[in-house]
Amino acid sequence: MIWEFVIGPVAVALIGGPLMIVFRRFDRRNTEQHGENLNVLKSIEGKIEKLDTRMDDHIEWHMKKGK
Repeated sequence: MIWEFVIGPVAVALIGGPLMIVFRRFDRRNTEQHGENLNVLKSIEGKIEKLDTRMDDHIEWHMKKGK
């Protein structure tokens, strides 16, 4: 009867342990990918801000030219 209390946790540890190692590796890769994507998004944001400023300046130029 005591074996029931020993075999269950041992079986869970033997199956769950390696799975947790695999999941941890995926989590680490996912975190790295999120960091890389954040850098790309910041770069895109900077380019959009620059384009927005240029468009505003260009529209102002047209408005002044029309007067």
